[in-house]
Amino acid sequence: MEFLCHHRDRSDSLALRTELLEEHWSYMDRFAQEMIARGPTLAGDGETPTGSVHILDLPDAARARAFAFDEPGYQAGVYRDVLLRRWRNLLGRTMWDFPGGPTDGARFLVLGLGAGEPADVTVPAGRGDDLIAYGPLLSDDATAWLGTAALLRAPGPAAARALLTEDRYADIEVHPWRFGGRSQ
Repeated sequence: MEFLCHHRDRSDSLALRTELLEEHWSYMDRFAQEMIARGPTLAGDGETPTGSVHILDLPDAARARAFAFDEPGYQAGVYRDVLLRRWRNLLGRTMWDFPGGPTDGARFLVLGLGAGEPADVTVPAGRGDDLIAYGPLLSDDATAWLGTAALLRAPGPAAARALLTEDRYADIEVHPWRFGGRSQ
Protein backbone atom coordinates (compact mmCIF):
# COMPACT_ATOMS: atom_id res chain seq x y z
CA MET A 1 0.00 0.00 0.00
CA GLU A 2 1.37 3.35 -0.97
CA PHE A 3 0.99 6.45 1.20
CA LEU A 4 1.75 10.14 0.85
CA CYS A 5 2.80 11.96 4.01
CA HIS A 6 3.21 15.75 4.08
CA HIS A 7 4.48 17.17 7.37
CA ARG A 8 3.96 20.97 7.42
CA ASP A 9 6.33 23.02 9.57
CA ARG A 10 5.25 25.43 12.28
CA SER A 11 6.30 28.96 11.31
CA ASP A 12 8.81 29.23 14.16
CA SER A 13 10.40 25.77 13.97
CA LEU A 14 13.38 26.21 11.61
CA ALA A 15 16.01 26.12 14.38
CA LEU A 16 14.49 22.96 15.89
CA ARG A 17 14.18 21.37 12.43
CA THR A 18 17.86 22.08 11.78
CA GLU A 19 18.86 20.69 15.18
CA LEU A 20 16.99 17.43 14.45
CA LEU A 21 18.18 16.96 10.86
CA GLU A 22 20.51 14.03 11.59
CA GLU A 23 17.81 12.31 13.68
CA HIS A 24 15.33 12.85 10.83
CA TRP A 25 17.70 11.35 8.26
CA SER A 26 18.55 8.40 10.51
CA TYR A 27 14.83 7.74 10.96
CA MET A 28 14.26 7.93 7.18
CA ASP A 29 17.21 5.57 6.56
CA ARG A 30 15.14 2.88 8.28
CA PHE A 31 12.57 3.23 5.45
CA ALA A 32 14.97 3.38 2.49
CA GLN A 33 13.55 0.23 0.85
CA GLU A 34 9.96 1.49 1.13
CA MET A 35 10.65 5.05 -0.10
CA ILE A 36 9.16 6.16 -3.43
CA ALA A 37 9.97 9.87 -3.03
CA ARG A 38 11.10 12.27 -0.34
CA GLY A 39 12.16 15.84 0.11
CA PRO A 40 11.43 19.21 1.65
CA THR A 41 8.83 21.70 0.54
CA LEU A 42 10.31 25.19 0.41
CA ALA A 43 9.36 28.82 0.88
CA GLY A 44 9.34 31.15 -2.12
CA ASP A 45 13.07 31.79 -1.64
CA GLY A 46 13.70 28.18 -2.73
CA GLU A 47 15.87 27.55 0.35
CA THR A 48 13.86 27.75 3.58
CA PRO A 49 12.08 24.48 4.42
CA THR A 50 8.33 24.65 5.04
CA GLY A 51 7.63 20.93 5.36
CA SER A 52 8.62 17.41 4.33
CA VAL A 53 7.07 15.05 1.80
CA HIS A 54 7.49 11.29 1.97
CA ILE A 55 5.83 8.78 -0.34
CA LEU A 56 6.25 5.20 0.79
CA ASP A 57 5.04 1.67 0.17
CA LEU A 58 4.06 0.28 3.59
CA PRO A 59 2.09 -2.81 4.65
CA ASP A 60 -0.96 -1.01 6.05
CA ALA A 61 -2.48 2.22 7.37
CA ALA A 62 -1.33 1.53 10.93
CA ARG A 63 2.31 1.36 9.78
CA ALA A 64 1.82 4.57 7.78
CA ARG A 65 0.46 6.37 10.84
CA ALA A 66 3.36 5.08 12.93
CA PHE A 67 5.79 6.33 10.26
CA ALA A 68 4.20 9.80 10.24
CA PHE A 69 3.78 10.29 13.97
CA ASP A 70 6.97 8.60 15.25
CA GLU A 71 9.13 10.85 13.06
CA PRO A 72 11.55 12.80 15.33
CA GLY A 73 10.49 16.24 14.06
CA TYR A 74 6.84 15.43 14.71
CA GLN A 75 7.65 14.12 18.18
CA ALA A 76 9.61 17.32 18.99
CA GLY A 77 6.95 19.73 17.71
CA VAL A 78 8.50 20.88 14.41
CA TYR A 79 5.27 20.37 12.45
CA ARG A 80 1.93 22.16 12.73
CA ASP A 81 0.02 19.39 10.93
CA VAL A 82 0.34 16.22 8.89
CA LEU A 83 -1.51 15.16 5.74
CA LEU A 84 -1.44 11.36 5.47
CA ARG A 85 -3.34 9.64 2.65
CA ARG A 86 -3.30 6.42 0.70
CA TRP A 87 -1.82 7.09 -2.71
CA ARG A 88 -1.46 5.14 -5.92
CA ASN A 89 1.83 5.29 -7.83
CA LEU A 90 0.59 5.64 -11.41
CA LEU A 91 4.13 6.04 -12.77
CA GLY A 92 5.34 2.81 -11.16
CA ARG A 93 8.75 4.24 -10.32
CA THR A 94 10.64 6.08 -7.60
CA MET A 95 12.00 9.63 -7.76
CA TRP A 96 15.47 8.13 -8.27
CA ASP A 97 14.24 6.71 -11.58
CA PHE A 98 13.09 10.14 -12.82
CA PRO A 99 14.98 10.77 -16.09
CA GLY A 100 15.43 14.49 -15.28
CA GLY A 101 17.62 13.70 -12.27
CA PRO A 102 17.57 15.50 -8.93
CA THR A 103 18.54 19.03 -10.02
CA ASP A 104 17.34 19.71 -13.59
CA GLY A 105 14.72 22.51 -13.38
CA ALA A 106 12.31 23.84 -10.77
CA ARG A 107 10.37 21.19 -8.82
CA PHE A 108 6.97 21.36 -7.13
CA LEU A 109 4.57 19.40 -4.97
CA VAL A 110 1.00 19.85 -6.25
CA LEU A 111 -1.84 18.72 -3.98
CA GLY A 112 -5.37 18.81 -5.34
CA LEU A 113 -7.87 18.23 -2.55
CA GLY A 114 -10.92 16.55 -4.02
CA ALA A 115 -14.49 17.69 -4.29
CA GLY A 116 -17.03 15.40 -5.94
CA GLU A 117 -16.30 13.08 -8.83
CA PRO A 118 -12.71 11.87 -9.26
CA ALA A 119 -10.50 13.91 -11.58
CA ASP A 120 -6.99 13.55 -12.96
CA VAL A 121 -6.82 9.86 -12.07
CA THR A 122 -4.68 8.91 -15.07
CA VAL A 123 -1.24 10.14 -16.05
CA PRO A 124 -1.67 13.33 -18.10
CA ALA A 125 -0.74 12.86 -21.77
CA GLY A 126 2.44 14.60 -22.81
CA ARG A 127 3.64 15.30 -19.24
CA GLY A 128 5.57 12.07 -18.58
CA ASP A 129 8.99 13.71 -18.96
CA ASP A 130 8.15 16.24 -16.23
CA LEU A 131 6.42 13.96 -13.71
CA ILE A 132 8.50 12.68 -10.82
CA ALA A 133 5.57 11.08 -8.94
CA TYR A 134 1.85 11.15 -9.76
CA GLY A 135 -1.28 9.54 -8.39
CA PRO A 136 -4.64 9.83 -6.67
CA LEU A 137 -5.08 10.47 -2.96
CA LEU A 138 -7.43 7.86 -1.52
CA SER A 139 -9.33 6.95 1.64
CA ASP A 140 -7.69 4.39 3.96
CA ASP A 141 -9.62 1.57 2.31
CA ALA A 142 -8.81 2.96 -1.19
CA THR A 143 -12.49 3.13 -2.17
CA ALA A 144 -12.92 6.92 -2.18
CA TRP A 145 -10.98 9.48 -4.22
CA LEU A 146 -9.85 12.39 -2.03
CA GLY A 147 -7.68 14.24 -4.52
CA THR A 148 -4.54 13.99 -6.62
CA ALA A 149 -0.89 14.56 -5.74
CA ALA A 150 2.13 15.07 -7.96
CA LEU A 151 5.79 15.90 -7.76
CA LEU A 152 6.89 17.50 -11.00
CA ARG A 153 9.33 19.66 -12.86
CA ALA A 154 7.73 22.87 -14.19
CA PRO A 155 8.83 26.37 -15.22
CA GLY A 156 6.94 27.91 -12.30
CA PRO A 157 4.06 27.53 -9.82
CA ALA A 158 1.35 28.46 -12.34
CA ALA A 159 2.53 25.81 -14.78
CA ALA A 160 2.69 23.26 -11.96
CA ARG A 161 -0.86 24.15 -10.86
CA ALA A 162 -2.10 23.76 -14.46
CA LEU A 163 -1.33 20.03 -14.21
CA LEU A 164 -4.68 19.57 -12.43
CA THR A 165 -8.21 20.39 -13.62
CA GLU A 166 -8.89 23.55 -11.59
CA ASP A 167 -12.67 23.31 -11.20
CA ARG A 168 -12.60 19.71 -9.94
CA TYR A 169 -10.92 20.50 -6.61
CA ALA A 170 -11.92 22.21 -3.39
CA ASP A 171 -8.35 23.52 -3.20
CA ILE A 172 -5.07 23.14 -5.06
CA GLU A 173 -1.81 23.74 -3.21
CA VAL A 174 1.52 24.27 -4.97
CA HIS A 175 4.75 24.09 -2.98
CA PRO A 176 8.33 24.44 -4.24
CA TRP A 177 10.01 21.08 -3.55
CA ARG A 178 13.37 19.40 -4.01
CA PHE A 179 14.77 15.89 -3.88
CA GLY A 180 15.60 14.99 -0.29
CA GLY A 181 18.04 12.83 1.58
CA ARG A 182 21.57 12.95 2.83
CA SER A 183 23.04 14.04 -0.51
CA GLN A 184 21.31 17.43 -0.21
